[in-house]
Amino acid sequence: MKKYRCILCGYIYDDSKEEVKFEDLPDDWVCPLCGASKKDFELIEDKKEKEEESKRVSINPLNVAISRDNTKCINCGICKLTCLQKEGMNFESDDYLCVNCGACVQACPVKSLMPKNDLENLFKAKKEGKVLIAYTSPSTRVAFGDIFDLESGTFTQEKLVGFLKQLGFDYVLDTTFAADLTIMEEASELVYRIQNKGKLPMFTSCCPAWVKYAEEFYPEVLANISTCKSPIGMMGPIVKNYFSKVKNIKPEDMFTVAITPCTAKKYEIKRKEITGTDLVITLNELETYIQENDLKFEDIKEDKFDSLLGEGSGAGIIFGNTGGVMEAALRTANYLLTGQNMELETNLFSDVRGYNGLREATVKIADLELKIAVIDGIINAKEVLEDVKKGTSKYDYIEIMNCIGGCIGGGGQPKINVSKEDLIRKNRIKGLYNRDDKVKVRFSHENPDIIKVYKDYLINPLSEISEELLHTTYIDRSKSNNYLEK
Repeated sequence: MKKYRCILCGYIYDDSKEEVKFEDLPDDWVCPLCGASKKDFELIEDKKEKEEESKRVSINPLNVAISRDNTKCINCGICKLTCLQKEGMNFESDDYLCVNCGACVQACPVKSLMPKNDLENLFKAKKEGKVLIAYTSPSTRVAFGDIFDLESGTFTQEKLVGFLKQLGFDYVLDTTFAADLTIMEEASELVYRIQNKGKLPMFTSCCPAWVKYAEEFYPEVLANISTCKSPIGMMGPIVKNYFSKVKNIKPEDMFTVAITPCTAKKYEIKRKEITGTDLVITLNELETYIQENDLKFEDIKEDKFDSLLGEGSGAGIIFGNTGGVMEAALRTANYLLTGQNMELETNLFSDVRGYNGLREATVKIADLELKIAVIDGIINAKEVLEDVKKGTSKYDYIEIMNCIGGCIGGGGQPKINVSKEDLIRKNRIKGLYNRDDKVKVRFSHENPDIIKVYKDYLINPLSEISEELLHTTYIDRSKSNNYLEK
């Protein structure tokens, strides 16, 4: 069977997939993608096809996070260039290397690459009568408005909650609660490592693309990564084991869905160490649904998160920004070491806010001087990782996020115009910091829901039950040839 390519837009007509062979199409037939005439198509020879394939990232059919519509692909090569330049991938050994970050999705100019759409699984669960429970990541609420062409960075939390209720969710919770929970555990772990001469520097662990990158390329540093699960990794078991009891719902009757800016979360919940979350839906998928159903912003009624595991603190909110995890953790670490809250007005973290690859600072807590580093964009982490690998790192605590700007720039966010991406990222970052400035509770350890869940269920950070539900292990995947294991 032969294949023919439109020389104008790259659309592929594959005889093996069509009812009519290309040669038998009428002369007035036109390209379904761009309207080019039949004469604007060329036969793709095997050699040429291989050359074209080498220009783009290979998407394994088993990839749980990203899919490609070959009919839209124009073989421009931007996806592979993005993967090489932003992720530092080397495809010589494995064409299917992928940390599921979705940078290629954001870079693709024709929406050939998209997050794998899992909405049908949500609707299936709804038909089966499951109790639908959503929880939203912090950075989704400064990007949801982009779907409706609002000014970038607009904080649309109530509209997002209202939309999810209209979509059919019975409960809508806030993953910011779990960000606070992560901080309680991670800050406690950092203090424990410092006081007990544990493995330093300690890396943050909330970004699944970064964790997978370390497992594949830097297994030597796995002991340095915090054992804390990500906020979504913690939210799942808390909903299934604690929220279920409080609300008197059987865990097996629940269908839990994380609403995220991140395609890599689709991979994360498939890890056997991560339990409790049944599905991940990105804003990008919701954008497709909204556009297909011609839903207007004014059609959405505002609503609030359900009580218990509802809104988190300002510290949890800034988790969506690069540097936010570090700042939130040190706010609580300071309290654990001194018994007092730091004065946030002095803005001890101004050196690590914003985004430009690698930022560093020294933060004094009690009689400790902690050298910290914040990195966004995994390509910017290589020198630091090499130093940690060699045992020559000067840092005590390092935050790494795969995406530029942090989660606000995630691969599952609404598609943005490349010419405006810098402005949009900065506005989203500003939107989260503005929210942090306005809320009453700005420290994770002061979140009433956090206090309650430890009192009623978890006892203390790093307790036996906390270790069981909220902490994880990592695997050296560098030598695995099994794509599913990777």
